[in-house]
Amino acid sequence: MRAARLIKMVLLLQARPSMTAAELARELEVSERTVARDVLSLSEAGVPVYADRGRAGGYRLIGGYRTRLTGLARSEAEALFLSGVPTALREMGLADAASAARLKVSAALRPELRDAASGAAQRFHLDAPGWYQEPEPPELLPAIADAVWDDRRITARYLRKDTEVERELEPYGLVLKAGVWYLAARVDGDYRVYRVDRFTAVTADEGAGAAAAVGATGAAAASDGRFSRDEAFDLPAFWAERAAQFARSILREEVVLRLSARGVRQLPYVTERAAAREAIARAQAADGPDEQGRLTVTLAVESAEVAYAQLLSLGPEGEILAPGELRARMAAAARRTAAQYA
Repeated sequence: MRAARLIKMVLLLQARPSMTAAELARELEVSERTVARDVLSLSEAGVPVYADRGRAGGYRLIGGYRTRLTGLARSEAEALFLSGVPTALREMGLADAASAARLKVSAALRPELRDAASGAAQRFHLDAPGWYQEPEPPELLPAIADAVWDDRRITARYLRKDTEVERELEPYGLVLKAGVWYLAARVDGDYRVYRVDRFTAVTADEGAGAAAAVGATGAAAASDGRFSRDEAFDLPAFWAERAAQFARSILREEVVLRLSARGVRQLPYVTERAAAREAIARAQAADGPDEQGRLTVTLAVESAEVAYAQLLSLGPEGEILAPGELRARMAAAARRTAAQYA
């Protein structure tokens, strides 16, 4: 731990002309007293760290000293490609690796290019969770992420509705969608998707011992706990296909509604966006708006209950025509609302 901190200190001083004890303490998450001891240790080891005294003083490297400790470790290189997703890195337990990777890259750059990382960070940022949602990273996400990086099989317990089941999984990849983590895994030769927050326990296959224990129940010979990844597997393409399948699969019912011009604009924002746009496009291509500018659309919805909650927000900009039960429920809600404001 201390050796890693000393290396990080050298890289920080190499990337900047000078740093105060307070700045180093903040970056290294230690006290200023610890910074002073570490500087002394570096000096004793032959690293030319010089202390500028006075109010504007600080620590700096002298003589154009350049360390060769800039080779990226595998975890650091992998984390570097995710460095634009700070929340995801933190939730997967890779924030430290990404920080070290950025420092090493910065230290290897020419002086005039060292502000590139901070410049990009100040101009582009990805905030993955949806609005009005407090992200709650799943407790088991770091363990699953480790298994994904290492191509290591896991034994997982998973909540499916109200039942807890156990599965042997080959974890292929993680996807962060609207603040929710999903695992793409191979099970018995088939690829499936699991919500990470529904895992209740995860155990990585550690190799011969673990495999031998499973072997007593009829499994194959012991291995190192890793699986052979199918190199043809394309995570983005797989996710896009499954996401589209899921969106289509849950839209099992239809609602006919008449929309004002404003309702047409609002519909994609209150229900499933692709389904709303398809319904509007079909209606416009068929009969188009009536003489009052209203458009009648047939919208695919998950259920009448979900449609009621979603389409109620259209207010007078949308009128349910069918099914009759949903129209009656909307009318009752409108009467109650009118009575409240009477």
